[in-house]
Amino acid sequence: MRLDEFEIGLEFMTCTGQRWRCTDIGRRTILAIELLPDLDEAWFSGPPYALPEMCFDEIEVGQAHRSLEDATRSALEARRQSAHPGYPHGAIETMMADRRSRRSRPYPRSGLLRIDRVDSDGEILHPFAADAAEDSWQIRVYLPFCQQFGAVPEAEFIQLRPATEADLRRRAARAKTNV
Repeated sequence: MRLDEFEIGLEFMTCTGQRWRCTDIGRRTILAIELLPDLDEAWFSGPPYALPEMCFDEIEVGQAHRSLEDATRSALEARRQSAHPGYPHGAIETMMADRRSRRSRPYPRSGLLRIDRVDSDGEILHPFAADAAEDSWQIRVYLPFCQQFGAVPEAEFIQLRPATEADLRRRAARAKTNV
């Protein structure tokens, strides 16, 4: 969804199937309460609300949908329009296993792992986990166009700009000329 599609009281879903009700709209975010199925409707009246209001940023707003059908249509349309090559099954298995194996020292800034970045060569870097070094972190990345894994020091990774659809299109065009 887009921010301008929200209004106070609008019910929507997230990709996890949770239902929410919008309680406030900001310039870049919304607030919402989760509509827990085991609670009486009285729990959802306010403001003030008896339940905690959660903040949804621009990424989370973009992943919200009015219904399961809207979510499916949106995913199909996004896939059709995007230049992103997707993730092979083996890469997803590796990323998930890698994330599960990092239990000894959890990464404290997990929000950094939500945003793909583009390096100075135009390569797209998809962050998926972090390794603790002595006094720093290494961000584990997957390069979807090369289908390779790598690592970038956190201090360098945060300096890279977020990847855009235009970056994906440039990288896809470069991949086609190298074939």
